[in-house]
Amino acid sequence: MSKIQVSSQIELDIETVLDGIAQLDSQELEKFSYRVMALHARRRVPSASHEESQLLTQINHGVPAEVRNRYHFLNEKLHEDNITASEHQELLGLINQIEIADAERLRTLIELAKIRNTSVEELMQQLQIRQPAYG
Repeated sequence: MSKIQVSSQIELDIETVLDGIAQLDSQELEKFSYRVMALHARRRVPSASHEESQLLTQINHGVPAEVRNRYHFLNEKLHEDNITASEHQELLGLINQIEIADAERLRTLIELAKIRNTSVEELMQQLQIRQPAYG
């Protein structure tokens, strides 16, 4: 089983770390996830400049889990034809929020692609980034 060294005197196996992480509330878990994704991105591109690292962190940020979950719930109600007028308005707001986040992510991908002198498509392949699936 894999282990990580927390300090020179303490070693925990991955399952113990995951058990600890499982105790985080949703907001803290999301923050932790973003930090792990940023670390993973830096390792995939270890020679990234500070500017590139910042862009990679922004690219990996994504839409908060609460927004995604609520979007899926309301979208399902819409498809079942079981949505109230206020829920429909909320869904439209969430769609707008997700579209803005997607546009910002694309802007950041374009900026990073320019720095690396490559296309956005090639950059996404290099970084193993897929388009988010909200629907």
